Amino acid sequence: MDLFDSNKRVNLPRNMIENSMFEEEPDVVDLAKDSTFPALDPDEVTYEPRRSRLLVRGLGENDMEDDEEDCESSARLLGMSFMNRSAARRSNSSPYTRQSPPRSCSRPSARTMVVCVLVLVIVASMTMVLYFLPGCTFTKAGCRKPNKTDPIDTVYPISTNGELFPWAQLRLPQSIKPLSYDLTLNPDLDKMTFTGRTVINMSVLHSTSRIVFHGANLNITKATFKVGLKRIFLCYKPRQQLAVNLSKELEAGQYCVLTLEYAANLSNTYDGFYSSSYTDKDGNKSVLAATQFEPLSARKAFPCFDEPTFKATFLIKINRKKNYITLSNMPKAKSTDLAGGLVQDEFEKTSVNMSTYLVAFIVANFTSLTKNVSGTQVSVYSVPEKKEHSDYALDTASKLLEFYNTFFDINYPLKKLDLVAIPDFLAGAMENWGLITFRETTLLVGKNSSFLEKQVVASVIAHELAHQWFGNLVTMRWWNDLWLNEGFATYMQYMSLQEVFPQLDTLITLHGNLFLSDRFRTLDQDALNSSHAVSTKVSTPEQIEEMFDSVSYEKGASILLMLKASLPGPQQFRKGIIEYLKQFSGLNTDTGDLWNSLTQLSTQHMNVTEMMSSWTSQKGFPLVTVNLTDDQVKLTQEHFLLTSDNATHTSSLWNIPVTYVNDSCSLAPECRQVFTLKTKSDTLKMPGKVKWLKLNYKNMGFYIVDYGKGGWTALSEALSKNVSVLTHEDRASLIHNIFALSRLGRVSFQQVLNLLNYMSAETETSPVTEALLQLNNIYKLLEKRQAFGLAARMKDYILTHFGPLMDKQTWEEEETVSKQELRSALLEMACSLNEKNCTQQAKSLFKQYKESNGTFKIPGDLQQTVFTVAGHSDEDWETLLGMYQHATYDSEKRKMLKGLASTQDPLRLVQILKLSLNGNIQTQELPLIISTVCQGFAGYLFAWDFIQENWDRLIEKFPVGSFAIQTIIKSATSQFSTQTQLNQVQAFFSSLEERGSQMRSVQEALETIRLNQRWMDKNLSTLQKYL
Repeated sequence: MDLFDSNKRVNLPRNMIENSMFEEEPDVVDLAKDSTFPALDPDEVTYEPRRSRLLVRGLGENDMEDDEEDCESSARLLGMSFMNRSAARRSNSSPYTRQSPPRSCSRPSARTMVVCVLVLVIVASMTMVLYFLPGCTFTKAGCRKPNKTDPIDTVYPISTNGELFPWAQLRLPQSIKPLSYDLTLNPDLDKMTFTGRTVINMSVLHSTSRIVFHGANLNITKATFKVGLKRIFLCYKPRQQLAVNLSKELEAGQYCVLTLEYAANLSNTYDGFYSSSYTDKDGNKSVLAATQFEPLSARKAFPCFDEPTFKATFLIKINRKKNYITLSNMPKAKSTDLAGGLVQDEFEKTSVNMSTYLVAFIVANFTSLTKNVSGTQVSVYSVPEKKEHSDYALDTASKLLEFYNTFFDINYPLKKLDLVAIPDFLAGAMENWGLITFRETTLLVGKNSSFLEKQVVASVIAHELAHQWFGNLVTMRWWNDLWLNEGFATYMQYMSLQEVFPQLDTLITLHGNLFLSDRFRTLDQDALNSSHAVSTKVSTPEQIEEMFDSVSYEKGASILLMLKASLPGPQQFRKGIIEYLKQFSGLNTDTGDLWNSLTQLSTQHMNVTEMMSSWTSQKGFPLVTVNLTDDQVKLTQEHFLLTSDNATHTSSLWNIPVTYVNDSCSLAPECRQVFTLKTKSDTLKMPGKVKWLKLNYKNMGFYIVDYGKGGWTALSEALSKNVSVLTHEDRASLIHNIFALSRLGRVSFQQVLNLLNYMSAETETSPVTEALLQLNNIYKLLEKRQAFGLAARMKDYILTHFGPLMDKQTWEEEETVSKQELRSALLEMACSLNEKNCTQQAKSLFKQYKESNGTFKIPGDLQQTVFTVAGHSDEDWETLLGMYQHATYDSEKRKMLKGLASTQDPLRLVQILKLSLNGNIQTQELPLIISTVCQGFAGYLFAWDFIQENWDRLIEKFPVGSFAIQTIIKSATSQFSTQTQLNQVQAFFSSLEERGSQMRSVQEALETIRLNQRWMDKNLSTLQKYL
């Protein structure tokens, strides 16, 4: 059943607010009663191509004098084509385009030649005279006065009422600054609609005759502007911008108030002010409304200046029925009874200036657990029946809040901190100031949950709490520097857990396996030509959405880890970030501000800006090549770029803090030596002759190393003799690097297999999981290419080298976190390859679980393996589906869903995909389902067809460029490796045009397919020979 049937909604416009014109008197205009400006259906709005639109002088803050504002030119006004001085702006389809002469023609006479030359001279002379004359802005009356501003190059868009919209850029003008918002919201959870009233108090920073701000999907019904000027209200839907055009300029220093009343539907996607529902264990359905505003969706809940730099205070009031509660960023100040049995909850005015994307409010029937932590009330909210799953989150958040207060030397500034588990929530979590929202799976854990499940919750809480300082207190100036928020929060989540929960060190800390694996995966993505710099220009909403990727998160965190390891003294990095937070508290910053703060506190006058700008201003990372001759080591750097086709070739250089150990000392931190490589190549001298070098100690740097054929042979032999000659991080690093170099074509796959010969002696998690992942990727490529003979040989290779370790794993409860992690990886791989002993054990556990009616507990780290095996069985699939539909514990439920999606039955694959698309399974899980389906041989082509057929529905649910769409595209295409598949993917996305064709994730997909094709073509014969 579609919970958001249009028949249950009020009749509102499909898109943004409709245009209406303010009347001069009175100041308050009721747009709902104004019959002179009928609403425009979005389909009735005509958007003309660039060359036929009205052309007006370039727009700056004070570019246009009063008597110049009407100076404009267009083909419609002049009755002819507007010819811009720049030939590059001419239309290729112009009727005046010179036609090519026939190939066969007679030779012109001398007289003709002379005439032609004279004509050309005259035309050239006239052109030069016109060019050097003062520019002219045209009107119907002709050239009024010389144009003293920039050449005419700005094309103003057309508002929905046909008038010229006064702003032509994605980013808002800086002439007006919002000071405070007074929001009143009245959601109706029965009709799935809401009404609102927004009062914006503003300050004029620069003289201006326009106020431009944001609004989307809002039907404005009344507007008040407390300045006695003639004004026009305009809307430009494609950029979700609204404008008030004034008859006279507002002066700098002036204050003004804009009040807007509006109505809208609650969103049926996962952004803006959206509706959601859940069913309790008794089958009762409840509805709720929540918000998700980052990055560009506050404008869908209230008119606002929806950019990070426009910080303001917020006073929020929400009307509700008595059976609901409301939450917002601040504590509740009072509740007032209203007519009709409603209650108005008014929250305290925010004590800090906030960016709009951090505003949040919720209307729901939730319960909470609460404790006081250093004067801050910390609460965890959930649906009533899951309250008992909140204890771990409350305890973890309390400890982390105390740690951050001390570490940053700045106390959390709000009175309360709420953590809310929302049943239907797309993102993992969102750092709204004082009201952090989570998926249930990332906040709630049962008392009997495994350590691995608790670590996931601790990690997400640590990340979101770090944002209360990095992102909320100090905010990036624009989305191009998103990494300042996300990279820092990612770094701090690992660092804080290392300090607060040292027992978790094996997995989710700075030196744990999860962050190490994340760095490997980020290197893989950043090696593509379609990658981007950490700090990069973004100029469209889709590009902003696409910034939420591993480059902003994990690469940002990785270069901070590398920087910290390079700074002298253990406290210098901390002092630098404290200085940064205190200096820019409440403000917006860019990357340079961070580097300057760290440089200023450098005890050895280290220029952090010089070192780190090379890591944030250019995409990719370096490949360091080692040439060892006795005691001389020549190091060379180059851009590690997997695809050179159509690549932008630059003389990329990085300031690399190269760390290294050698055969005489390789394990202890004291063995680590540092050499800074700033140039293309340099030489360092060893104290004596060494057998081998291992660069990038514990993989703390963001680069890959090629040791040359001799170097790789020496390292392989050393590991074969003694697996413990290197740390487990260094062993995992070698495995990752040699596979990456094989993909690049710098080492043969035979060399890869030579290194892996030592794996029979490996028992540590990080090397084992990295090797299994890399080999499984090749196995999947072979399987999807239908090279079944080679796939069978790869399966035998994996089971031969890792089988003894797989056989040693137990199926009972395991207390040690590191053993749980290793066991989970090994048994999941064994069962996926249909290893008989593994599948039998998994079936036995599922049978006990089924027959006990849920009282028998499967160890948490083995649940995914057991449910996946069950999903491959016809009988057990139906049983698992029933269990999923009645399960209440969210982590276990998600594992069941993955098991269901791993089936190889085509009919059930179609069933599970349709259930998720239609909302019978929570839509938030659709990317997970597609990703899981794509892993199977039977499912990957089904999934690709499903995506093509339902693309428009997918981008209705998930914004173009969003992480969900990125995940769907990558999952569906990452295992393609043939020219036919490449052609299909290219043709499909090319046909989408503005519906997704320009996404970076599409370019990554095409590049990945070409790389798969190249690797397979080159290495199939090697695989035939050596497997």
